[in-house]
Amino acid sequence: MPMVDKSFVLVAVLLAIPFAIGQNSTPKARPRASEIGLKVGILPAGPLNAITDVAGVEVGQTTIIRGDNIRTGVTAVLPHSGNLYREKVPGAIFVGNGFGKLAGSTQVEDLGDIETPILLTSTTSVARVADALISYMLGLPENEDVLSINPVVGETNDGYLSDIRGRHIAPDDVFAAVKNAKGGPVEEGAVGAGTGTVVFGWKGGIGTASRRLPANLGGYTVGALVQTNFGGVLTIGGAPVGQELGQYYLRRELQSGIGKDKEKADGSCMIVIATDAPLDARNLKRLAARALLGIARTGSSASNGSGDYAISFSTAPQVRIHANANDKALTRKVDVMTNDAMSPLFQAVIEATEEAVYNSMFKATTVTGNGHTVEALPIEKTVQILKEHRVIK
Repeated sequence: MPMVDKSFVLVAVLLAIPFAIGQNSTPKARPRASEIGLKVGILPAGPLNAITDVAGVEVGQTTIIRGDNIRTGVTAVLPHSGNLYREKVPGAIFVGNGFGKLAGSTQVEDLGDIETPILLTSTTSVARVADALISYMLGLPENEDVLSINPVVGETNDGYLSDIRGRHIAPDDVFAAVKNAKGGPVEEGAVGAGTGTVVFGWKGGIGTASRRLPANLGGYTVGALVQTNFGGVLTIGGAPVGQELGQYYLRRELQSGIGKDKEKADGSCMIVIATDAPLDARNLKRLAARALLGIARTGSSASNGSGDYAISFSTAPQVRIHANANDKALTRKVDVMTNDAMSPLFQAVIEATEEAVYNSMFKATTVTGNGHTVEALPIEKTVQILKEHRVIK
């Protein structure tokens, strides 16, 4: 038997160790904001701290990652699992800045109801996603006589990390997001419509959170889901995180004159707000308006090129609009919350939206695409800054 060089064997074993470790280990999961001890606001979160804490709300997502330059997707929010055309929900839209494409907004504004799932996607794919959503709705049982569908589809621009001109979202991608929607935990970060987005110069994405009012204020739940793709000066719990990490809007102009493209403040933010409080369209619009205050608290600049929209709806059974062809009634009577009862809900939506933005960043991972790399928010450095400013212990 030939002699074996023991040094060669030792080197081979040592070289194999990292490979074996890599094969058997999984990356450590990035935390949500609450998991690092960050407490946003004063109200308690729901059990999941997600938009799905509002009973009946479902979320589905299709993430599309192909080759070196396709990083996009679809996120669907369903107010309930039934036929939304036959059982519409009251809804409203608030426009913080109209530099964007929100299909279906004028009918929601005029009639005050939502009759399809709410879909989020990439800017140039709005028309294709809306077309697929129309096909889905027309194909539902009991919709054989329907001649008009108002698809609600919002967007942000993922062109920095993805081939946005290619419009790579197909009807099956839309159908999958809607049909696979479910309650329970919501995947966050670089998924669905947030696959290719950038926020405050770091990787953005999908984020969600919720707040629940105490029983003496009605016990209602407010949930927020965001698609973050905007800029400004990142602030977390009042701490100047963006400044201390050295990445923020106008840094180039204020310092060396040299900056990064992803530090621009343009981009957009879509916010979807759900509540089980019995609200009419008028007060839902007031609720949606307050969601932008939550975005502001994170440091958004609401720049010229940032299309900032909030879409809100109520799932309360008593305020739903039933589209029955045999129902010829000229009036309907519903019990809705008064104006004076709205203020606690305003506080809830501000807090939920703010935390949803943080979750979109904390859960997002570094993404490379379309010739660019956008780093994930550095968790350890962020935690250190928050501790130094006594935001967390």
